[in-house]
Parts: sequence; structure tokens; C-alpha cells
Amino acid sequence: MMRMVPVTLGNGVTALGVEVKLPKTTLLAISTDIGYIMCGALDVGLLNDRLRDRRIVAARAVGVRTLEELLEAPLESVTATAETLGITVGMKGSDALQVMSAASVAED
Repeated sequence: MMRMVPVTLGNGVTALGVEVKLPKTTLLAISTDIGYIMCGALDVGLLNDRLRDRRIVAARAVGVRTLEELLEAPLESVTATAETLGITVGMKGSDALQVMSAASVAED
């Protein structure tokens, strides 16, 4: 089963939350216009190494089981491109999404 829900960020911007129920696990992601945060299934090393030319803005939180937990959890790892925006390991998921949405507005 898949569920998509709007996630309102503190700055009034709405991100998209996606929850995919799979056997024995649930994939979680919340996306903005320029990047996303995701559960432990995200391979940040792959994004930084093999896909580095794509300059993906992404971060990973582990041990989360719901979209709400993903928003509150400290980030365990972030891509190099996310770091250039000021997104850091230990930052709450919701704070990282706000940084992403602010960067998206600045690009416009």
C-alpha cells in the first residue's frame, strides 16, 4: 500500500510525504522542490560517489517508522550537496526540509 500526504513546513511551504508499505518494512520519504529526506533505505554513499554529478540534495534518518518520526529524527547522513546548503548531520528532518524549501525560493 502507498500513501501520499501533504506535509506543511513551518514556513508555510508544503512538501510531499510518501509512505510505501512493503513486506517487513516501510519506505518513508518527504520531498521538496529541490531535495528530500528519507528513511534508512537511502544510500547516501551511492548518491555522493556514483551519482555525484547529479548533485542530489538528500538526507537520511534511521530508525523511523512514520512520516512524523522522520520529521523529528536527527539526520544520520547527508549528501555533499545538501551540506553546501547548510544541512548537517544531527539536524532534525523538519529543519532540513525548511532549508531545502528556502533554497528553492532563493533559486526562483
